[in-house]
Amino acid sequence: MSGGARKVALVTLGCARNEVDSEELAATLGAGDWQITDGDDADVVLVNTCGFVEAAKKDSIDTVLAAADTGKKVVAVGCLAERYGDELARNLPEADAVLGFDSYADIAARLDDVAAGRAITAHVPRDRRTLLPVTPVHRPAAAAEVSVPGHAWLPGNQRRKRLDDSALAYLKIASGCDRRCTFCAIPSFRGSFVSRPPGDILAEARWLAEHGARELVLVSENSTSYGKDLGDLRALENLLPDLGAIDGIERIRVSYLQPAELRPSLLEAIATTPGVAPYFDLSFQHAAPDVLRRMKRFGSTEAFLGILERVRSFVPEAGARSNVIVGFPGETDADLAELERFLTEARLDVVGVFGYSDEDGTDAENFDAKLSEDEIADRVEHITALVDELMAQRAEDRIGENVDVLVEDADEGVGRAMHQGPETDGVTRVTGPVERGRFVPAVVVDSEGVDLVADVKGTAW
Repeated sequence: MSGGARKVALVTLGCARNEVDSEELAATLGAGDWQITDGDDADVVLVNTCGFVEAAKKDSIDTVLAAADTGKKVVAVGCLAERYGDELARNLPEADAVLGFDSYADIAARLDDVAAGRAITAHVPRDRRTLLPVTPVHRPAAAAEVSVPGHAWLPGNQRRKRLDDSALAYLKIASGCDRRCTFCAIPSFRGSFVSRPPGDILAEARWLAEHGARELVLVSENSTSYGKDLGDLRALENLLPDLGAIDGIERIRVSYLQPAELRPSLLEAIATTPGVAPYFDLSFQHAAPDVLRRMKRFGSTEAFLGILERVRSFVPEAGARSNVIVGFPGETDADLAELERFLTEARLDVVGVFGYSDEDGTDAENFDAKLSEDEIADRVEHITALVDELMAQRAEDRIGENVDVLVEDADEGVGRAMHQGPETDGVTRVTGPVERGRFVPAVVVDSEGVDLVADVKGTAW
């Protein structure tokens, strides 16, 4: 790199989709003569923010402030920056620039401006659902005219730079969401649902395999919608075998499944396709029908238990996880009891528990029958205690199972089995010498909360 090259530190917050966006930003910056660094020698700190819930917003703002305290120039991008734009810029003068998704294509030039001290006008947020037409046949073409993070891959002209040497990589299959859940603001700033063409996904998957990936996690706002805007509701079912056959990729994991859209054929494909983990990341959110209707979601305890029963009819040891919201406006004691019944019978490996909070611009923000913050906190504590016990029981049930563990820390003998997604689902600690980035066969001999302990019982690959 020439002596005139500038350096940028890239800080990523939030979900796996942001991880993909950051790797695309890194490639674009590299092409613009910006060198990525994780040291103190950065000229600019680029913070890829999260704007999902209040705690994530606060973390994003605190990260920007901490970077500004170092005396470096700071640029905010990502969901919080896209969602609040000029309002965020006015209230966060510590940031030298607040840039929306439309700046991603020329992010290197924008950082050139920041480094030179040129002022950049913060973008004015728009409801990104209005940027793309809803007619399926036109949407892929329209997506090329609108900045949709995670859709910059061009076969033969790689637009992504891996930021670590992990054997796991995230692969975005779609962006945006067309659902209208009353508690969620994501569609307004991530936009309407847009599937990536299968050829682009496969090309990127092969490139990731060539650059060290052994496990791919397919991410989107709603993976069960994949292909609907391409005119093919079976697109994901057709894509999975091709992904599973890629040389070097040992495990495909599908995340962010919407129960109301989980067709029997897709469920079967995830459960039975070679190379695809029978892992079901199901967004239940609640189980009481009245609460689900107010959320503009659908289902019930019996319906959700039916999904899990069908999953386990194919693969008894399949992994299943979910998130639930407690304290939603109008949630009664009976609703909470119904949620408890579902969680007790569901035998989920992992459950994330969130207390309801108002989100700007959502329908639920204006609902009546709001619960007090203290009541919501009590319900979160109660359900969390329940799921901690249930998850520990589920992990104990796995003692005696044979598992294939992807080793992520050889020194500590830590990795993840088939039913354990990255970061949120616990780990498996294996005995004996292991190598990072390799899969090892093992048998589970103990559990520690949600985590497993396993003895290596074969040759790594």
